[in-house]
Amino acid sequence: MNTNATLSRRGMLRAGGAAAVVASGGLIASQAFSQSSRKLTFAWNAAAFCLSPVVVAQERGYFERNGLQVELINYTGSTDQLLESLATAKADAAVGMIHRWLKPLEAGFDVKIVGSSHGGCVRLVGAKSAGVTNLASLKGKVIGVSDIASPGKNFFSILLTKNGIDADKDVTWRQYPADLLDVAVKKGEIQAIADGDPNIYLIEKRNQGAYVEVASNLSGEYKDKVCCIVGARGELVRKDKATVASLVRAIAQASDYVAENPNESARLFAKYSPNVAVEDLRALLGTLTHQHHPLGRKLRDEVEFYARDFRGVGVLKKSTDPVRFADHVSFDPLA
Repeated sequence: MNTNATLSRRGMLRAGGAAAVVASGGLIASQAFSQSSRKLTFAWNAAAFCLSPVVVAQERGYFERNGLQVELINYTGSTDQLLESLATAKADAAVGMIHRWLKPLEAGFDVKIVGSSHGGCVRLVGAKSAGVTNLASLKGKVIGVSDIASPGKNFFSILLTKNGIDADKDVTWRQYPADLLDVAVKKGEIQAIADGDPNIYLIEKRNQGAYVEVASNLSGEYKDKVCCIVGARGELVRKDKATVASLVRAIAQASDYVAENPNESARLFAKYSPNVAVEDLRALLGTLTHQHHPLGRKLRDEVEFYARDFRGVGVLKKSTDPVRFADHVSFDPLA
């Protein structure tokens, strides 16, 4: 685990901005910076543009105005390792994709899902030259992924199944390094790519008109579903609910800011994404739903929704009860 230098902290926010409201929950932010800020270590992937709210929360003072002094930890290991780091108190909280978190949480890590940030992130594109333009045309085709246990593989297996396509028999999944997925298409080894942005976006940009978006994790019934969630270690949840609540508020407020200010958010995040131009980051942020960050019961219900989906395609055990699972892994620090 590598620790980033903590982002530069802002001074006291102007009084006019101190009463920001979280649109989804009607939560009023603290109106003054706490004189006794609670310290918190927060793990995130600094290469993921969709996590711009983390940068915004630090740079624009949302952590501070909620009484937190946050140390950001850049974590690039596996999700299992990330959740283990939370369960063993190497970090207090983290943000990541629900598509990756549910299986490890089923294994019993002492981590609770406490908040969320946005929907989006994952897309499936088909090569026009191979005739892949919709879900039905994927039958008999090979789909490239950067990780055989990736959110793209997990999510699109569900979507294919719901559309009458056997994700194990009707299509083939093949793993390649992310930067070679486009090469694999050109060599005819795969006919579609399921991956996240900015990789998909950059592939499309390099090959104007060669790909068509077949689906995303905002397609159909998923248009109002969350993607990236916030988790906290179980002991912190049980012993310091107030700190967890402050973190959840800060991320929700920062997510609203990103939704309303994509230009400034892209500029703030640009330092973490030197290979993606600011104008491309702006365009990418516009494809996500940072205004959708369910909390409390709504978040718990989305966890149950995904648990049912994941059990249906064998990601979760058939014996896992989605209702009990959602009740166990979800926690509402604002209640």
